[in-house]
Amino acid sequence: MPFPDFTPSLPVFLKTMTERRGDAEMIVLGDQRVTYKQANERSAEIAKGLLAAGVTKGSRVALLMPNGPDWIVNWLAITRIGALCIPFNTFYQKRELYWVMRHSDCQVLLTLDKFLKHSYLQRLEDCAPGLKEQTKQPFHFPSLPFLRNVYVWGEVTHPWAQNGPEALKALAAEHPDIDDAYLAEVEKDVTPADPMIMIYSSGSTADPKAAIHSHGAVIRHSFNLNAERKVFPEDRLYSPMPFFWVGGFVFGLLSAMHAGACMLCEDHFDPGTTLAFLEKEKATIVAGWAHYGKAMTDHEDFAKRDLSSLRAGNIWDILPDGVRPDDPELRSNSLGMTETCGPHTFKNMDSDMPESLRGSFGKSVDQVQHKIVHPDTGETLAAGELGEICVRGYNVTQGLYKLEREDVFDADGWYHTGDGGYFTEGGYLYFKARIRELIKTAGASVTPREVELVLETLDSVKAAFVVGVPDPERGQNVAVAIVREEGKSVDADSARKFLRGELSAYKVPKHYFFVDSQDDLPFTDTAKIDKKKLTAIMADKVKAGEV
Repeated sequence: MPFPDFTPSLPVFLKTMTERRGDAEMIVLGDQRVTYKQANERSAEIAKGLLAAGVTKGSRVALLMPNGPDWIVNWLAITRIGALCIPFNTFYQKRELYWVMRHSDCQVLLTLDKFLKHSYLQRLEDCAPGLKEQTKQPFHFPSLPFLRNVYVWGEVTHPWAQNGPEALKALAAEHPDIDDAYLAEVEKDVTPADPMIMIYSSGSTADPKAAIHSHGAVIRHSFNLNAERKVFPEDRLYSPMPFFWVGGFVFGLLSAMHAGACMLCEDHFDPGTTLAFLEKEKATIVAGWAHYGKAMTDHEDFAKRDLSSLRAGNIWDILPDGVRPDDPELRSNSLGMTETCGPHTFKNMDSDMPESLRGSFGKSVDQVQHKIVHPDTGETLAAGELGEICVRGYNVTQGLYKLEREDVFDADGWYHTGDGGYFTEGGYLYFKARIRELIKTAGASVTPREVELVLETLDSVKAAFVVGVPDPERGQNVAVAIVREEGKSVDADSARKFLRGELSAYKVPKHYFFVDSQDDLPFTDTAKIDKKKLTAIMADKVKAGEV
């Protein structure tokens, strides 16, 4: 297995990459440019301040910041001393922020004062009763009983908060015995088995789950995935995926770090601004969701920008001729989740697959095991049989915070993903749907994505989202929400007539709901349709006789 040639703990990883790529740019955000050496030095100073503040191995430190040098330097500072980093979603509103603060039992919060239209200090004060009355740190108040300190990067507008860089520097100065030699001794006792990061899922179907990943899992798995991606030291990787989710963290930041490459970041995505940024910084790899590509190619500046430096990535639309695939469905996809530290199936995405593998999601990542089981009986199924995908291996979460082990893994240590699919005899995965999204109508199973893909071949359909709505006799009926293509017309009769010529009768939706914009449908902040909310909306419309 292609594992790294150093001990996979963050302190060793950082030391190794500083020695190998010290003067190379590690991250760019606007006019801010930070090298590997600078990230090492800055994180060491913050780490010593955290130690002086009482943060130690196993302490839980939350990080509420957008992608950029501050996020990276603070994550390095937290994890190089063995504390557990808990990155928070920068889009959290009051209810969500309080929920994760309380659920995570975080003891220290490192945050910006504000970002875009988000005022985090005010949001914290509004969501946590008793915080406003705290006149000194460490805190002790019932609504967040474990929170002791809040350190702020930016303007300190609330008296209970402290300026992070200044306060931590002052604490370190008060404890001269916490010097470089002391920090080095702390780092020696950070092991691959120690928890490094606790990442919250997006929670589209329930409250978010918090997956704990060790130093060894994060560093080994990101290195292992790079063996298929071919990221080089001279690469400049752009990705708008946030570091607080596993995709941006493992498939973006860690991937770039292993290669000693540069990570290109922005405060927020804007098609015109991003195009200019990619041209200026000579980006070589772009990674993200497909809608970013469409937004950029639809922008008036697209034809004016020189993006010839791009050599790889999965934002297909903006890749140059000769690099952009003629048929993206002949490029392998990957399947992953927070609990598996990113992709658990993968295959090189830079070359076309044969037609026989169209739509496949790659093979098992080296030393990651899979099996397909019947979702009701747990019986292991043969190749080609559709069931629930189960995963076991070095990359799988150590556990989900506040859940007992037997509630997370089965007796043999398998993690049941809730995803439905099958493996071919040749070991290629085909993902079909979330198991709970499979529709059971009159005893037949309908895969929503199959119906969606057929509908999306119509030039009048921009996107389709299929769900099952309750029916007292059939169990469920198939329902669909359709986003019309601008300037095009489609109605229930024409869609139904088309589908009857393409699909078995039981797969054809009974109920149709049309909108002119995806903004009229419920989406998560990861740009995924919220099927739970959509199902409730569709069920209400069916009950009211509106669809």
